Amino acid sequence: MSTSSSDDSGRAPLQGVRVLDFTRILAGPWCTMQLGDMGADVIKVEVPGKGDDTRSWGPPFIGSESAYFLCCNRNKRSIAVDIKSAEGRGIIHDLVRQSDVFVENYLPGKLDAMGYGYDTLSRINPRLVYASISGYGATGPSAHRAGYDVALSAQGGLMSITGPEGGAPVKVGVAVTDISTGLYMHGAILAALFARQRTGMGARLDTSLLEVQIATLANIASNVLVAGKEPRRWGTSHESIVPYGGFPASDGDVIIAVMSDAQYRTFCRVIGAPHLATDERYATNAGRVAHRAELVAALSAIIRAAPRAHWIGLLTDAGITAAPINSVREALDDPQVRHRDMVVNVHHAALGRDIAMTGLPVKYAGGCGSASIRLPPPLLGQHTYDVLQSLLSLPDTLATPQQKTKWRAILNAVPPLPVTEKQNKKVLTFYESAPDPK
Repeated sequence: MSTSSSDDSGRAPLQGVRVLDFTRILAGPWCTMQLGDMGADVIKVEVPGKGDDTRSWGPPFIGSESAYFLCCNRNKRSIAVDIKSAEGRGIIHDLVRQSDVFVENYLPGKLDAMGYGYDTLSRINPRLVYASISGYGATGPSAHRAGYDVALSAQGGLMSITGPEGGAPVKVGVAVTDISTGLYMHGAILAALFARQRTGMGARLDTSLLEVQIATLANIASNVLVAGKEPRRWGTSHESIVPYGGFPASDGDVIIAVMSDAQYRTFCRVIGAPHLATDERYATNAGRVAHRAELVAALSAIIRAAPRAHWIGLLTDAGITAAPINSVREALDDPQVRHRDMVVNVHHAALGRDIAMTGLPVKYAGGCGSASIRLPPPLLGQHTYDVLQSLLSLPDTLATPQQKTKWRAILNAVPPLPVTEKQNKKVLTFYESAPDPK
């Protein structure tokens, strides 16, 4: 397991870009984490005393932090601000003046009523890229509805094509609609930042889980639109290719995909079943599809006689696609996964320990710099004092009633755990000068 602790922000692709992050759960945080990985300064704005909903989504927890929250919030700084108060609104508006991107995933219209809508923030900062993620989009008959991954993967057709042949629809094991939405939006933000270099103007970006789910139906949607053919569930199998799918070996399941008639003949020779290559029923892919049940039964009996590694070695050497159906633990421990640094240790000073997380899937070379994991996922409000002092001139102490009124939106935030003795002393001095304003 590799350790990621170096600070490469000085040569990162998005060095100098500041992102104000009003997102929570997964789609929005996944988007902003990509920007943070690329070197952007992501400031996550959270509700004092509560924070992102996923902070409480456990077990499992590491100390006070949920594993769910940890998966999508690295490379961010957390500030806790009462955004419903006039003072909090003033703080956020001041931060908007110094930001390049604003990302939110509230119900459409909710932030407008609070003073954080596009019209308001774009007047404050015309260069701002304002990105909105919702369940159904900002317009249309369903715009007012809340939407979560499980609902939109169902409504968007994904669940109907997922599951065993002849079985009931099932949800995908990970929230791919949320994750895909975050990735789509992060790409759109990069495009808007690039265009801003030419125009000098910001942009308004609007996407939704429903739209992304429809877009990512890909060839399945094309089949319906072009041929009017309604898809069905195939489990691990393929509607138009045989053999293709999962087969039980003696020690687990293996995926085998034979992509042509020539490959099929090689496959039969390698597994010691030349008679299946000469059987005229199976000579062509069309014939194999027509006689799917008989061929799959015959192949299953052969594959079951030896372990996965045996078949994967033989077939890989012959140029035929084969892979184990791994558990998540097996996947994380895969030698290729470890070689590519896809599991890393990140030191979390506030927790006083290293935490393991998945690594960066894109490796950079050349003149663009590189992505890196610079910051562990933050504690709630961990960086409130530092961010507001460095960007908004928050004083070391609140000496006057006027100062306490101006900054009262952050005074109910729990002070962060110390990262260093020096920082702890400064933070405690500040909070001791600012008793609970209630």
